[in-house]
Amino acid sequence: MKDLNGLSSEEFLAALQVNFTVEDKGTDIYKPQQLHEFSLYLDQHWYSLKAKEGTYDNTDPIGVLDVDISSRLILDEILNIGDLRSSKRIDFVGGLRGLGELKRRVDSGEMRVALALYPVTMQQIMDIADSGKIMPPKATWFEPKLRSGLVIHKLS
Repeated sequence: MKDLNGLSSEEFLAALQVNFTVEDKGTDIYKPQQLHEFSLYLDQHWYSLKAKEGTYDNTDPIGVLDVDISSRLILDEILNIGDLRSSKRIDFVGGLRGLGELKRRVDSGEMRVALALYPVTMQQIMDIADSGKIMPPKATWFEPKLRSGLVIHKLS
């Protein structure tokens, strides 16, 4: 994210504590360890954010996704970034580029804060498909990208 929506770092961290358990993990890169845990990089420190009970709905295949939790509770509520597809205040980094790339972009001043999510599970994808719903924006990242779609060639 390019800015903190006018908040200081301390105000931003305090706002996060309403819906998350926030723990300073120091200066070494910290990777989220489980569903509903996020890694946040701000001011050369990594933080663990764990979504509090009641901030997500385990019975809703979309509402239980970490991308939905972070979109609602961080991007929309705190940072006032409502449209992930068109906002110029946010950018996305693919999984292969890793947490080091998030750190680099914040340290360079290009971005103000970075957020890393635990990967979507195959069960979550299947639950959404079974419910007839579609994945929200930026919920999955597949690499390498196919250039022109899937091609099948019969070998025999």
